[in-house]
Amino acid sequence: MGRKVKILWLCNIMIPAIAEEFGLPYSNREGWLTGIYERVYADAKEGKEAQGRETEIGICFPMEEIPDCIADRCYGRAGFRLRRTGAACYAFREALSSPERYEEGMEERFREILEDFQPDMVHIFGTEFPHALAMVRAFGRPERTLVGIQGLCFACAEAYLADLPPYVVKRRTFRDRVRKDSILQQQEKFRIRAEREKETLRGVLHITGRTDFDRTETGKVNPGAKYHFMNETMRTPFYKGRWEGAAKGKAPSYGIFVSQGDYPLKGFHYVLQALPETLKEYPEAYVMVAGNSVTGNRTWKERLKLSSYGKYLLELINDAGLAGHVRVLGKLSAEEMREAFLQAGMFVCPSSLENSPNSMGEAMLLGTPVVAARTGGIPSMICDGREGLLFERGNVKELAACIKRVWQEPEETARRAEYARERAFLAHDGDRNYKRLLAIYREICQ
Repeated sequence: MGRKVKILWLCNIMIPAIAEEFGLPYSNREGWLTGIYERVYADAKEGKEAQGRETEIGICFPMEEIPDCIADRCYGRAGFRLRRTGAACYAFREALSSPERYEEGMEERFREILEDFQPDMVHIFGTEFPHALAMVRAFGRPERTLVGIQGLCFACAEAYLADLPPYVVKRRTFRDRVRKDSILQQQEKFRIRAEREKETLRGVLHITGRTDFDRTETGKVNPGAKYHFMNETMRTPFYKGRWEGAAKGKAPSYGIFVSQGDYPLKGFHYVLQALPETLKEYPEAYVMVAGNSVTGNRTWKERLKLSSYGKYLLELINDAGLAGHVRVLGKLSAEEMREAFLQAGMFVCPSSLENSPNSMGEAMLLGTPVVAARTGGIPSMICDGREGLLFERGNVKELAACIKRVWQEPEETARRAEYARERAFLAHDGDRNYKRLLAIYREICQ
């Protein structure tokens, strides 16, 4: 690259390194960002990697409200530097709970940040939030702008209803009315975000992705952009440990782990619909679901908060007598997620659409057997029959058959899990992915 190249990251979260310095709570859902950040600054400090020494990263991150501890560290109207690494950091305000809202003020804030940091290029992680489009407009250099695909809102909008019965789609509970957040309104919010997402993609000339699905879909929106293939590195805890559910002499686990189920796109209702058929042969089976609980109904306050989708999940549970076979785990840390994978009999990804779900990559790294819908980018991550079992999206009978096969074929299950683990360690190799990212930076900046 020659001289040091300055790259401004636009993230969807405040990375843990920033939060830890200020003693603030943080999310680790995009833990791979921390991995890249630490590698860049470790290389720069120790001189181990020429590419790392030539790269300076600035970090731009959103907050609903900027606390005094951060505001007091900012110089002028720009940013601050981390004491440990000296990295330039810039906070900006955004209504993260309402990603369908676009605030013009973000463009002006980004111009201030760009003026201060003077980046050679901007790397935008994800297209799901309005800040992606605001940065594209503020920077105005498509040849030096790289967008990394995570999910695709315009594809999600079309798959959002996920085969729900019409009465569930049209129903509006008290909570849905008060929050103006019925299922149809949720889908409309995705459509609004989708239009901005398409404008974002049309405004850049470089895109990173990792599936045939995201390459095809982004190519339809902007055929002139260059597509750079690059896998993601998963969160650190998932590289340690190994699933042993099929070990000889060990009783099988009949737990079915689902990483999220709080809105229709994630397809938790498909698992509940498949469970009665599964229980006929395996009455010990049960489902564990992580994430926000949308089925709480023990108190009148919880019942008032029920969404139409949450109410539908309860109807499925009660009508089929599944209450004793469903465990809601709530939000889990990375370490808690890892333990859930290791203790389960399998991981199921039932979504109506996914690009490349990190939860599936994490399951594969640990060797937990995978059953997943054949949708979006999932077939690019796993080979049906060799590394896991795929079912047609929404086909409940086929899903139940796949779940039962995991327990019916213990030796084949163990073999598939091992092949999946080998593939995941290659795809999510941190060193390899880090070098690939630096190569993309070098190509764009040259």
